[in-house]
Amino acid sequence: MSSPHNTVVPMPASHLHDEAKPAAMAAVFARQQETAIRWRESTAAERIDRIKRLREALLDNRDNFYAAFAADYRKSPSEVEASEFLPVLEEMRHVLGRLKRWMKPHKLWPTTTMLGTSAWVQCQPRGRVLIVAPWNYPLSLCLGPLVSALAAGNTAIIKPSEMTPAVSGLMARIIAKVFPENEVALFQGSTPTSTALLALPFDHIFFTGSPAVGKVVMTAAAQHLTSVTLELGGRSPTIVDESANLTLAAETLMWGKFINNGQTCVAPDHVYVHTSVKPAFIDECKKVLKARYGETPGQQKASQDLTRIVNGRHTQRVAALLSDALARGAVAVAGGEVDEAQCYVAPTLLDQVPAGADILSTEIFGPLLPILSYSDLDQVIAEINAGPKPLALYFWSRKQAHIDKVLTRTSSGGACINHCVAQFAHGNLPFGGVNNSGIGNAHGVYGFKAFSHERAVLRSSPLMLIKLFFPPYTLNRYKLIRQVVDMLRLPMI
Repeated sequence: MSSPHNTVVPMPASHLHDEAKPAAMAAVFARQQETAIRWRESTAAERIDRIKRLREALLDNRDNFYAAFAADYRKSPSEVEASEFLPVLEEMRHVLGRLKRWMKPHKLWPTTTMLGTSAWVQCQPRGRVLIVAPWNYPLSLCLGPLVSALAAGNTAIIKPSEMTPAVSGLMARIIAKVFPENEVALFQGSTPTSTALLALPFDHIFFTGSPAVGKVVMTAAAQHLTSVTLELGGRSPTIVDESANLTLAAETLMWGKFINNGQTCVAPDHVYVHTSVKPAFIDECKKVLKARYGETPGQQKASQDLTRIVNGRHTQRVAALLSDALARGAVAVAGGEVDEAQCYVAPTLLDQVPAGADILSTEIFGPLLPILSYSDLDQVIAEINAGPKPLALYFWSRKQAHIDKVLTRTSSGGACINHCVAQFAHGNLPFGGVNNSGIGNAHGVYGFKAFSHERAVLRSSPLMLIKLFFPPYTLNRYKLIRQVVDMLRLPMI
């Protein structure tokens, strides 16, 4: 593919491993303070202009990103477009069309005891924010939150993952070209860089990653009482009941599980399938995998549509989960091939996985899908509720009573009925976890609010009924106050 004009050419990955200097990061953080205060008065037009400039730079480097993703983990251009560009461009489009409305003060009716006052909610920028992004969708999960932060009027410092150095390096040069450091800056590095940034008193931290690291971020934020949005993960269960459309379920789940080769926080981690339809479901899944990636193991390994595992360490981790399951008696009904030297693990379906297998107690984050039998939906619900609350839950059924039962009796960050993963792309839905799978929400107006302080403003009128509650508390005043309190027992009008 030819490179467009006026682009930033990616540098070799070997140039991108140096840790950012703590003093340099602290200096940029200090310079952003004046900008953050000034940006409290920024208009919708000014914020929109910043997002549009970022959008143009992003699109100008389209082919460069194809090359960077191919260098980091052989991600195909189609998957770069669908899973990286599409979510960011949709977020930008959503914000640009609605930002003026979101920024307007939201007027509120007075409650009973506040008659005679007027009130509104004013969304203010939080100030200086930190965005710490992971490696699995390095473009989408860096720039998506940045769009929300800019829409809300904040300055930002971004820390991308060191595991995708080509993509992170290209983003660094784009950010430096579009924004001065006192507005938006990107610092590369690994744990020491993250640790130095987390020691600074940011006004908000937006972190995407694992629950284990989320606890570290939250602990650091507590030192400055910094607010946080934590987009975490966990084991997202899927249920396919006896009434499900098995063909559609297989087509969709094989996409949601194996996009980015399973390295997706909302990917289905394991599937409970009713015993009466499990053989047919497995057959449908195998047909889909062969049609999409190749009939033979060799064809699948050569497929240009399969992203690789991000590095050797993670390949070994996924391979160890597979080996443990097979050693305990699980059967690979599809896939099972591993080439650690090429960071390759085939799309794998596992049947007869025993309860003690490691793969059933950890977030897989790879192309392995355990398929579990069930006959009692209540037992499945009990198993889901026995674990940490997942980021996502997927249920395939055509029985409304079953759908209502699962949605009512389980808790998860998000849920899909007869679909999977797509909730992430719905700009009008809040995206986030619950407890172990996350704190706070992102996307659309929810992302705008995550990076905003919703300031309560009350304005008095000449009537000033509050004077009725001022001392001295005479007997008559006491009776009046008590009557007002008793009145609050009446139904709301």
